[in-house]
Amino acid sequence: MAHEVRAVVAREKGAPVSVETIVVPDPGPGEALVAIEACGVCHTDLHYREGGINDEFPFFLGHEAAGRVEAVGDGVTGIEPGDFVILNWRAVCGQCRACSKGKPWYCFATHNAKQPMTLLDGTPLSPALGIGAFAEKTLVATGQCTKVDPAAPAAAAGLLGCGVMAGFGAAVNTGAVGRGDSVAVIGCGGVGMAAVAGAKLAGAAKVIAVDLDPRKLERAKSMGATHVIDGKAADVVEAVRELTGGHGADLVVDAVGRPETYKQAFYARDLAGTVVLVGVPTPETTVELPLLDVFGRGGALKSSWYGDCLPSRDFPALIDLYLSGRFDLDAFVTETIGLGDVEKAFEKMHHGDVLRSVVVL
Repeated sequence: MAHEVRAVVAREKGAPVSVETIVVPDPGPGEALVAIEACGVCHTDLHYREGGINDEFPFFLGHEAAGRVEAVGDGVTGIEPGDFVILNWRAVCGQCRACSKGKPWYCFATHNAKQPMTLLDGTPLSPALGIGAFAEKTLVATGQCTKVDPAAPAAAAGLLGCGVMAGFGAAVNTGAVGRGDSVAVIGCGGVGMAAVAGAKLAGAAKVIAVDLDPRKLERAKSMGATHVIDGKAADVVEAVRELTGGHGADLVVDAVGRPETYKQAFYARDLAGTVVLVGVPTPETTVELPLLDVFGRGGALKSSWYGDCLPSRDFPALIDLYLSGRFDLDAFVTETIGLGDVEKAFEKMHHGDVLRSVVVL
C-alpha cells in the first residue's frame, strides 16, 4: 500500500519550496515507515534548494528529524512499530573497511531506503541526505532509525539528527576536548553553538566564541562560552592568543568553512594544537597556507563528518544528558513552525535570526 502525504519539495534550483502531496510506499525488507513528529530546518536543506549539493531535482527536503516507527519491512530487527526514533543520515553498514577497523563513524557504505518516494505523477524524489523528513511520513533504511527515550520531546530530540550532533561531536569526538583545555569556536550558528555547549560539557576551562553577529555572541554566553570575540571589531587570531596566555587555543573549531575562517583557526591554535573543520565549504573553495607553517606548528588538522558520531552510541547518551538537565537541547529551538513555513525559515536563517526553526507535525 502507498501513502499519500504532505511534504516540502524543491522542484527547481533557487526556486521557493512548496508543500505538495507525495507518495511514500510501504516498507520493504530492511526499511521502516516513520511518522515524523518534528524536523529542524538545517542549512544543508537550503544548500539543496540552491543546487549546492547536486542538481538531482526535485528534492524532498528535511533530514533533522524524530518520530514514531509506523511499520517495518521483512527481516527487520532492533526496532518495531511504536518506537520513538531519531533519524540519522549515516546508517553504518558494519562490513566496509572502516567498520571492520572498528571505526564505524567513518563508514564508507552507509545505506538508505531502496524504494523511491515520488510525486503524484510518479517522478522520483531525491530525499535530502537520504532521508526527506519535512513530511507527515517518510521511508528510510532501518539503520537510519536510532531508538531513544520517548520522554524527550521530538522538537528537541530531532536536532541530534544533524546540526547539534555535528557541532557537539566536532568538539567532543573529533577534537577530543579534555578537562582544562582551551577551545575557540569560530561561527556561532546552530553547529557552532553545539560545539560551544559540547566543549563546556567536556570540561574545557576556556570556551571562546567568535562571530560577527553580537546576537549570536550573547547566545553563546548562555550556552557556556566563557569569552566572546566580535570578529568585526578585533583581530580574531590575536584576540584568541591574548585570552590563552599568548599561546593560542588547544582546539579551534571552524564552524563556518570559509578560507578566511580556516586561516584564523589555523593560526589561533597553540603549537601542536588541533583544528577541526565542521563548517561545510562550497565546492569551489580553496585555501592556501605556507607548507612550512603546516610543518612547523605540528598538531592536527581534521575535518569532522557528522561530528564523527556513532548514532547508536551518541544519540541515546545525549538524550540521557538532556533528560538529566545537563545538555539543554531546548535552547537550540528558537521557534516551532508548520510545513508551509519552511521558506520563511530559510530567510530567518539567512539573516541570523534563529538557531533552529523546527517543523512540528
